[in-house]
Amino acid sequence: MFAEPSAADLAAIDREWPLIAAELDVLDAEITMLYAEDHGGPSPLDWRRLRRAEARVTRAAADLNARTDAHRAA
Repeated sequence: MFAEPSAADLAAIDREWPLIAAELDVLDAEITMLYAEDHGGPSPLDWRRLRRAEARVTRAAADLNARTDAHRAA
């Protein structure tokens, strides 16, 4: 039987959404890189897109950690 997510589950997803979205951006950039391998190799723009997506993941993870720490301290 499937149970609906609780309010706490939805709140956790909402808190983590920036990190989830950033990780999806990395996945998209990695897929683009794999596709580019079959078409002459990744361009400098492809590499930049991947680096920027990875940096967004790092920032989103740090922000989530800081918010979690602040929430625990309160």
